[in-house]
Amino acid sequence: MNKTVKSRAVRRLKIIEGQVRGLEKLVENDAYCIDIITQSSAVRQALSAVEDAMLENHLSTCAVDQMRGGSQAKAVREILSVYKISKKK
Repeated sequence: MNKTVKSRAVRRLKIIEGQVRGLEKLVENDAYCIDIITQSSAVRQALSAVEDAMLENHLSTCAVDQMRGGSQAKAVREILSVYKISKKK
């Protein structure tokens, strides 16, 4: 994994961790439902951004290496698997 991608992903995940803790406190404190939903949506969007960065990294490194190395079928299976999972959201 690219060091820049890794450091950005770790940074984003730490931010998400804080958002989730904040979301937990909102629920514990019986916050206004719309505030909870808004915060939950922000967490979901942040996780999606991490997924996007990881997929881009995978496609530009691992998948390319697999295809060059003769493992096209494996690369295609992995990409289709991620695609199918993302459609279930």
